Amino acid sequence: MSKTVALVLGSGGARGYAHIGVIEEIERRGYTIACIAGCSMGAVVGGIHAAGKLTEYRQWVESLDYFDVMRLLDVSFSLGAIRGERIFGHIRHLLGEVNIEDLPIAFTAVATDLTNHKEVWFQEGCLHQAMRASAAIPSLFTPVTLGKRVLVDGGVLNPLPIVPVVSSHCDLVMAVNLSGANNRNYPLPVIERPGTSRGRLDQLVDSLSTHFSFWRKEEAGQPSPLPLPGSEASLAQVEPSNEPSPKSAEGSKVVETGGPASMLELVNQSFEVMQDSLARYKIAGYPPDVVIDIPRRACRFFEFYKAPELVELGRIIARDTLERFEMGHHESR
Repeated sequence: MSKTVALVLGSGGARGYAHIGVIEEIERRGYTIACIAGCSMGAVVGGIHAAGKLTEYRQWVESLDYFDVMRLLDVSFSLGAIRGERIFGHIRHLLGEVNIEDLPIAFTAVATDLTNHKEVWFQEGCLHQAMRASAAIPSLFTPVTLGKRVLVDGGVLNPLPIVPVVSSHCDLVMAVNLSGANNRNYPLPVIERPGTSRGRLDQLVDSLSTHFSFWRKEEAGQPSPLPLPGSEASLAQVEPSNEPSPKSAEGSKVVETGGPASMLELVNQSFEVMQDSLARYKIAGYPPDVVIDIPRRACRFFEFYKAPELVELGRIIARDTLERFEMGHHESR
C-alpha cells in the first residue's frame, strides 16, 4: 500500500510552476497525495490538481510564450496592476463550477484578510474564488472583496501553510518551499522553444525597447521581466553573493543591475524578502518530513513564460530530494 502524503505548496510567483513537476514526481514514485494546502501559486496549482485538471493546466501554461503571457494581462488602474480576469477566466473555464468540499482530495487555500489582520482558510465553497483570493499578490493582482473583508495573497502572513495539514493523519508531510537558497546549485533546465515563438519574442522585445525607456535587456536577446508599471530587478541585488551567478534558460550569465526601477519592483522585492523569512519560521515551527526547496533564483517573480523550464526544475529537485529521503529512511530501519 502506498504512503499517503499531505502536500504543502508555497507562495513564490512564477516559481510556482515548479509545483507541477513536484506533484508529478511524487505520484510517479508511488505516493498518494491525500490532502493539499497552498497559498498564492501553490493554491492555484494545488486546487487544479485536487480537481483532477493538472495535466490540462500544464499543457496550457507550457504553450504560453512571452507574447501570449502579455496578452493575458488586463491592466488595472485601481488596487493592482492586473485585474486577473483573463488568466483566472481561463482557469474557471478549465475547472468549471466546483466547490472545495466536493473535490476528491482534501484542499485548503490560504488567503490574508487585510481588514481583520488574519489568515483565512478556504476549506469549502467556490474553488475558483478561493484560488483567486489566495493568489491576489499585492501590487500585482487586484484584491478580492468578500463583504467587508479585503483578501490578498496568503503569503503575506503564511507563505508555507503547514498548519492546515498537521491533523490530516497522512503518513508524510511534504512541503515545497519556493524560497530555497539553491545550495546544490540547480540551474534552470534548457528547453528549446519553437522558432516561431522565438521570432515573435524577438519582435516584441525590439518593439518595446524602442518605445519604453524602462525596458531593459539584461541578457543578449533576452527581455527583462514583464513590462507592467515596471520590471522586476534581479534578486541578486538584495541577497548575499555567496552563490553562483544565476543562469538563464539558455545558460548565459545574467547581468545584475542596480536597484529597483519602479515602485512595483520595490514592493515585490520587499514582499519576497518577507516571505523568505516567514517560510523559514514556519518550517522551524512545524518541521515537515520532507522539504523540497526550489531556489528563489530559479526565475524572477513575474517570469510566467518560463513554465516548461520551471516544471522540469521542480521534477528534478523533487526526484533528488525524495531519493535522499528514501535512502535515509531505508538505512534507518
